[in-house]
Order: sequence, then C-alpha cells, then structure tokens
Amino acid sequence: MFSYSFVKDALICGIAVSISAALIGIILVLKKYSMIGHGLGEVAFASISLAVAFGISPLYVSVPLVITASFIIMLISQKKGDEGDIAIALVSSGALAFGVIITAITKGFNIDVYNYMFGSILAITKQDVLLSVILSICIIAVYIIFYNRIFMVTYDEKYAKSKGINTTFYQFLISLITALIVIVGMKIMGTLLISSLIVFPALISKKLTKSFKGMVIMSGFISIICFIIGLIISFILNLPTGASIVSIYIILLFISNISIKFIRY
Repeated sequence: MFSYSFVKDALICGIAVSISAALIGIILVLKKYSMIGHGLGEVAFASISLAVAFGISPLYVSVPLVITASFIIMLISQKKGDEGDIAIALVSSGALAFGVIITAITKGFNIDVYNYMFGSILAITKQDVLLSVILSICIIAVYIIFYNRIFMVTYDEKYAKSKGINTTFYQFLISLITALIVIVGMKIMGTLLISSLIVFPALISKKLTKSFKGMVIMSGFISIICFIIGLIISFILNLPTGASIVSIYIILLFISNISIKFIRY
C-alpha cells in the first residue's frame, strides 16, 4: 500500500496532524475545553458548505471562520465556566444546521462535501502535506520554548497569573492552534470526526500516566500508532480512514480501562 503516492502523502500528513492534535489535546482535556474541537469541526463543515455553494476554495472560507469561531468559543468558555459547554453545543449544532441547509438548497451533498465531512485520503494534496508538517513543527517548537508556562497555565491558571504570565494570550494561542488543526486535519478525519484526534490520545494517556511530561510523550506516541493502524485497516478493508482511526482509539481506550482495573484488582 505504501507504494502509492497518495498513501504516502496521507501517512506524512496524518502523522503530523496527529502529533499536533495530541499535544494540544492534553491542554484542552485537562482544562475541560475538549468540546471546543467538536464545535470547531461543525463550524468547519458550515464554512465548507458555504465555500462549495459559491465555488470558492474551502481554505479561503474555513480559515477565517473557524479561527474567529475558536476565539469566540474560548471567550465564552473563560467567562461562563461550566455554562461555556452549553454555548459551545449551541454554536456547534447551529453551525451544523446552517451547513446542512446551505448544502440542501445548492448542490446537495456532492463528493466534495462528503469527503470533508467524513475524510478521504484521496483528497489530500501536496499543499495539505506541507501545511500539516509546518503546523506540527510550529506546535512542537511552542511546546519546547514555552513548556513551563504551558504547564502552569494548564494546571493552575491563578498561580500562573501571580507569576506575571499573560494567561489570556496563551488561552487564545491554544484556541488558534486548535482551529488550525481542525482546518488542516479535516481532509483526513472529516469535520465530524476531527475532534477525536484531539480528545482520545489525551484521555488514554491520562489514564496511563500521571505526569504532564509523561502525558505529552505518551499522547504523541499513541496518536501516531493509532493513525498508522487505522490507515492500514482502512486501506485493506476499503473503509473510511477517519472512522477506522476512531475505532482503533475506542478499542485502545477500552483496553486501557480494563488493564487499569485489572492492575488495581
């Protein structure tokens, strides 16, 4: 399967996006912002429906809309606390409904919209590979340079503020990175499943290790392994790539839960 160029492109792009999503997912899960990824996925679908309806490149529409939505959702989450989840659910369901309506009154669910909804490795271009690699390098660099500050902002925001750290800046930096991951990764996973790349590695690594550094390393490793296995299974069985990867995550999460209970017993 790796003799095909589109599979190689999908492998490079997927690994880069998986690492990026896993790293940012740790912060979102620990700060209870995990719903943001799902909400942005729905906004991405609405933006793609709008772009297809008017014959515009999806990137030109999804980049500004998804980034703007990420800032709004982060702002709501910061101000409303637990009520922020309700606001995120309203934004995501509203965006999904808008996208469905736009699609229904124009061309319907054509192959372009379908690929963006559920993902397709055939739709990945060299530009997607380049963008994903650049994004992954930037996120890894941010983690290395600002590791201590990210750690403090994630675990104890009040303490970080007392140390003079601009927590608001890092919160919106996190939302920006999340939006970019959703935009770059939606061709592989689809807008409806992209949040799984963000949430599952963090959830699994959180169960298996207690340290922040351990979560960072394990989450990245888990995301790579699950993506590769899911890609291979989807190619062999001719299944959607995104759904195959999510299935592997669910199986691994189940195994980790069982193993932890067995060890405790």
